[in-house]
Amino acid sequence: MSETLTRAISGAVYVALLVFCTLFSTLSFHILFTVFMCLCIYEFSIMTNYKYYYFFAMFGILMSVGHFLSNILPAQFIYVAFGCLIFNILLLFNLFNNKSFTKYHKTYSHLFLYITLPFILLLSIPSFIKPAKYEIILAIFIMIWCNDTFAYLVGKSIGKHKLMEKISPKKTIEGFVGGIVFTIIASIIISQFYTFFNVTLWIITAIIITIFGTLGDLVESKFKRETGVKDSGNIMPGHGGILDRLDSVIFVIPFLYILYLIYFNYA
Repeated sequence: MSETLTRAISGAVYVALLVFCTLFSTLSFHILFTVFMCLCIYEFSIMTNYKYYYFFAMFGILMSVGHFLSNILPAQFIYVAFGCLIFNILLLFNLFNNKSFTKYHKTYSHLFLYITLPFILLLSIPSFIKPAKYEIILAIFIMIWCNDTFAYLVGKSIGKHKLMEKISPKKTIEGFVGGIVFTIIASIIISQFYTFFNVTLWIITAIIITIFGTLGDLVESKFKRETGVKDSGNIMPGHGGILDRLDSVIFVIPFLYILYLIYFNYA
């Protein structure tokens, strides 16, 4: 089987599983992303030589089960969201100043604030609408895929100026701009089908996704460069690990969470 065909089949299975579990039921949604969370914790721990990763996996599972069984309002996670957001900003500060991420390794803060808690926030995002709208998560993934696809296509076609060559040599400024433009167009189209958000909120969501989703991809690329690995894992043939597929998602979630928290509770 050719590498292209393997990659296509693997990607199709991933997308089908994501769409089905997200839209089928609340239980399937929680199970899928709890499994994704545990896989990301495992892959990141192997990549960075963390020990005791199972502690964070168990903690995440318990939080996920608690979230599923209780009626927790999104506003109750405000401190969690701000904690994750601040940590992401610290990672960006180190990224732009070419400082190593390894100083956080001994504190295990990466596993806690970079992976585990963002997944718990992700589980809570549909509850900003009553009844909960799990289509929000699907729309976020669609916009991330749109950004990645068109950033690649535009960058490959006309890209000349590197975005951060030392971290990700293939990313270009032209591709970044192309990703923003097409993702905004996608958000406008999405707003015609998912009317529980107005078009303005969808466009703002798209802008946050393109900016911080791209930065999240660069952050994980820096992690991989520092640890000397190409992919976070090999669970998805042709695509690498689950963390490779979800790096943009987990990084952007705290920023989107704060946006929706302000919009629905304080605006």
